[in-house]
Amino acid sequence: MAAPRLYPSELLPSLQSLLVTLADIDFEHESDVETLRRSSADEPLKQTVIKRLREQHQKRRPPYVEQLERLQKRMQALVA
Repeated sequence: MAAPRLYPSELLPSLQSLLVTLADIDFEHESDVETLRRSSADEPLKQTVIKRLREQHQKRRPPYVEQLERLQKRMQALVA
């Protein structure tokens, strides 16, 4: 007997795409920060750039998180 689907199949590609995009954003941010931390730049400069990277990261994520939340609501409505 097949296990019940947790997500409606027509929404699964969108869900996967959003999750991959968020993972890519997070990975890129962490990679950039780690590269900067290992650099020979002065510490005050590093901290300034890390702050800017953090701000950019915080601006990039919300649209995708909002899309994910809307998608989750649609999925809940379909399986309810």
